[in-house]
Amino acid sequence: MTNDDETKKYSGELHQGEDRSAPYPVSRLAPAFELVDLAKQISEADKMINTRVSSKLNVIADQIRHLQEEARQVLEDTQKDQQLHQAACNFQRQPGHIYHLYRKPDGRTWFSMLSPDDWRGQPPNEYVGSYRLEADMSWTDMATVNEHDNDDTRELVKRLLEGHGL
Repeated sequence: MTNDDETKKYSGELHQGEDRSAPYPVSRLAPAFELVDLAKQISEADKMINTRVSSKLNVIADQIRHLQEEARQVLEDTQKDQQLHQAACNFQRQPGHIYHLYRKPDGRTWFSMLSPDDWRGQPPNEYVGSYRLEADMSWTDMATVNEHDNDDTRELVKRLLEGHGL
């Protein structure tokens, strides 16, 4: 190497601080840093960051879709509950009781305490369904309730009450 090459290679102000704070290797034993190696490290870091961000954004997108579905279901249930509350009823509705919904030929609906079986299979109007009024004033469609689950729940409540001497 000629003196001119060294001048070109190391032109500019040299680092005057401690070796550990130098922006370039100062020991002959230090590994050589190539620009290509640094570019590879940066590229790999970018890939890792992009993968992590994509994964997190996918999780958030799935959560948003789930929340949208829940919101849609809540709105549908609310609309159904409002329609059921607007059905004609000639008695005081009480939470926990099951009422049977019928539809007149003109489309109006009404609740009865009598099921289609109580009418000996000949209700006066079209039978729509049976619903239980819940304590929060929502309605549960009895067609969707698993009778076995209700029996298990009743049995559990019975055992709990017996255990407390009630």
